[in-house]
Amino acid sequence: MQSVENALYHNVKIGSLEVEGNLFLAPLAGYTDRAFRSLAVEHGACLTYSEMVSAEGVARNNSVTDELMIREDNEKFYAIQLFGNDDDVLKRSIEKVLEFPSDIIDLNSGCPVPKVVKTGSGSALMKNPEMLYKMVKVLKEATSIPISVKIRLGWDLNSINYLEVTDALLSANVDMITMHARTRSMGYSGTAMWDDLTTLKKYIDNKSPHVPLFGSGDLFTPLDAKMMLEQTKVDGIMFARGALGNPFIFEQTKELLLTGEEPLSVPIKKKLETMVDHLHSFGAIVGEEKACREMRKHAAAYLKGFAKVKEAKQALVKANTYKEYHQVVEHLLS
Repeated sequence: MQSVENALYHNVKIGSLEVEGNLFLAPLAGYTDRAFRSLAVEHGACLTYSEMVSAEGVARNNSVTDELMIREDNEKFYAIQLFGNDDDVLKRSIEKVLEFPSDIIDLNSGCPVPKVVKTGSGSALMKNPEMLYKMVKVLKEATSIPISVKIRLGWDLNSINYLEVTDALLSANVDMITMHARTRSMGYSGTAMWDDLTTLKKYIDNKSPHVPLFGSGDLFTPLDAKMMLEQTKVDGIMFARGALGNPFIFEQTKELLLTGEEPLSVPIKKKLETMVDHLHSFGAIVGEEKACREMRKHAAAYLKGFAKVKEAKQALVKANTYKEYHQVVEHLLS
């Protein structure tokens, strides 16, 4: 086994915080709820991010927004991700955000979803490095908690400006940067451009070597993660879509990075049992009916690649009780 200190898997210093391990769960709106984050931690996620939290919603004391910031008991290292487009709004929201315990506050400059972008938030901020600078400064002045920012390559292939944006972030004394190696116009299509992660890592190391860079994009297997770490030299990786229906990816990746041996595939029964555990944990937070309804998207990910999956998905679309979910699982195992 490799020495942990010298391996691809290692601790990460983010400002004053030292995180045990470098495999993080990315923030995903509608997916990284408390139940799923808790499950990811059980299976080896080293740090988890909340769903995107609207700074405007926090400033207006929106109770639904507050719910998104609640931390689960087993989240040893936890970050709240904020999105917005205005440093004044951020200034009005930060006091309330700090009422919810977190180890990092993250600013979203990567979300490509139209309803976020049209407000000037998310990846629209890639077109406004000056505002990003102001927003990071607001956060740095308000708290000693480390501040991270998630970015993209740029708005589109004709305006790739991640180095300019990085300059603004480093000038504001950001503590960590994550880059999804696609432009906003690419969304989640095409192939992530990992060479740009290599370029950015060298750039940051030359200017501010104490600031870690995490990579995101096209990480669907433990081998993908190993390849990104080896090829780009980023300090860590964030699993996003690759973790959906597959929280096991964290412990499997750690095993691969530490031993060099590819882990065994997860047995079908274990996947289904985990899906049911996820459902019940979610139900304990939001109630059975809502959990059954909102769990359908997670269930589709858990069931990917199963025989009889079409039939199972059709049944789950109508499932409103735990019993109906259990019946689907029993059918799949029969």
